[in-house]
Amino acid sequence: MGLPSNSSLNLYEKYKKGSKNLITDVNGVRVGNVTLQKENVNTGVTVIFPHGGNIFRDKVMAAAAVLNGFGKSIGLMQVEELGTIETPIIMTNTFSVGTAATALTKYMLEQNKDIGITTGTVNCLVTECNDGRLNDIRGLHVTEDDVFKALNSPSEIFEEGAVGSGTGMCCLGLKGGLGSSSRLLDVDGEEYTIGALVMSNFGSTGNLTIGGEHIGVRIKEIQDMKKDEGSIIIIIGTDIPLSERQLKRVAKRAAISLGRTGSYMGNGSGDVAIAFTTANRVPHYSHKDIIDTRMFFDDNIDKVFEASVEAVEEAIISSLYHAKTTVGYLDKEVKGLRDYL
Repeated sequence: MGLPSNSSLNLYEKYKKGSKNLITDVNGVRVGNVTLQKENVNTGVTVIFPHGGNIFRDKVMAAAAVLNGFGKSIGLMQVEELGTIETPIIMTNTFSVGTAATALTKYMLEQNKDIGITTGTVNCLVTECNDGRLNDIRGLHVTEDDVFKALNSPSEIFEEGAVGSGTGMCCLGLKGGLGSSSRLLDVDGEEYTIGALVMSNFGSTGNLTIGGEHIGVRIKEIQDMKKDEGSIIIIIGTDIPLSERQLKRVAKRAAISLGRTGSYMGNGSGDVAIAFTTANRVPHYSHKDIIDTRMFFDDNIDKVFEASVEAVEEAIISSLYHAKTTVGYLDKEVKGLRDYL
């Protein structure tokens, strides 16, 4: 997955790709999708599972970076404060955040009978982009059942492009959606993985840049002009031992990937990056006051930054490459990148 070798799109790659070239190359990470597509409806739900166990009882260390805060995601505040993620991460459209949060809460309550009784509540993490250009967003078509289906269908293999939460998304004047990739790093003689998954819905027509080439200028006259707005959600997962402070630094570097692909993070764009590591777990219950975690030596962390920037950049371009031309709400048509290649 990611960009196929025969795609004719040339991205500079310093680091080797994982076997699937997906975020699920990080051991334990899985993704579930539900796609809703009929008549004026082009929307859906995507769920990212940081690991295969009970995420509430065995939290992953994490951080979030709000690159531009024009967004309606929920759960970021506690991630910022405590540095952990304790639920699957949901991506959906803007008006479905409440529905997704309610369904995710019910899912977590079913899995954890102690929540709200003998322990505290749960910090559900739900992210969004506005798919109203191709989707009847006012129709509130995503239901709790759709969220449950995504939560109950995790897989290591998943489609990219106009699927799941990416079904109705538009990016840089083209059809956007889901994109993913991964990179491998040698650290102290062991192989580690960085994976990225994006829901791309940002950017101005004509600004698309691939491998340093401003190819968007060649297609801008064919597409409706549109300023840089709309949003992107970027999920970065790794099995490299990083502290929450270091994960915050990794998440911030996603802005470089956005710039490489043609975004300047416009006023109306909600650009959010979330990074987590499966290597540092935080138990919900502990008989010990002090728990052990590991971190990277900061003077050597540049290769982690560089590989994550590569992975996110390819994930963005992959979301465009795999997204097919879509006719949506009120017969609006947005063409896929491959129509021009």
